[in-house]
Amino acid sequence: MLTRLALLALLVTFIVTPQTFAPVFEPFTRNGAPAIYTQTSILSLTLSHLALVGLATLAATLFAVSLAIVVTRPFGVEFLPLSRSIANIGQTFPPVAVLALAVPVFGFGPVPTLIALFLYGLLPIFENALTGLTNLPGNVAEAARGVGMTGWQRLTQVEFPLAFPVILAGIRLSVVISLATATIGSTVAAKTLGEVIIAGLLSNNTAFVLQGGLVVGVLALLIHDGLVMVERAMARRTGRQG
Repeated sequence: MLTRLALLALLVTFIVTPQTFAPVFEPFTRNGAPAIYTQTSILSLTLSHLALVGLATLAATLFAVSLAIVVTRPFGVEFLPLSRSIANIGQTFPPVAVLALAVPVFGFGPVPTLIALFLYGLLPIFENALTGLTNLPGNVAEAARGVGMTGWQRLTQVEFPLAFPVILAGIRLSVVISLATATIGSTVAAKTLGEVIIAGLLSNNTAFVLQGGLVVGVLALLIHDGLVMVERAMARRTGRQG
């Protein structure tokens, strides 16, 4: 825990006052090139990067969980293979290709990146929601029916709360994938930390590449750990801790 807190403090300090770390990145520059990326504020890029990932994950969660609920009801079972195909296509279709197809329609900016992240984040959330909703303890489901709960009551008061820790694990995986994938959004003018990495590649400045990569990596690590803690707390509350 102390290591994670120290890492968080280091990350926040770098994002807010990157020039403080200039001596650290100086050895990775050549021919007097700047050690810190200053064309756009690192803080601004980080916030924009997180906002894109957050919006895409929220949309993917609403869509994937709704789809999983539908296909686990008696009237929607026949749509399960189609739903799985949609989620699989979203995961396997290369995000770069999604950007290439979306730019002519939506233009440059954040929208093509949001679409790519939304599609890429569907599969883990959908599969985990499906697992959570279909692997409930049999006695619990029977007890809910036995006390006369309607289908909606069983879903909202029994099934979904019990499945939530498993669904959250899928959301965590989706967020971590999206944090790294969002960097390619800068190739279509979305404001992400990929801008720092691309600037480093174009100017042959390893210090810039390290800055962009390290901020994304540490963000992914800290968010992953934070969500794991929430999952464990939820699992303890629902009695489904492994």
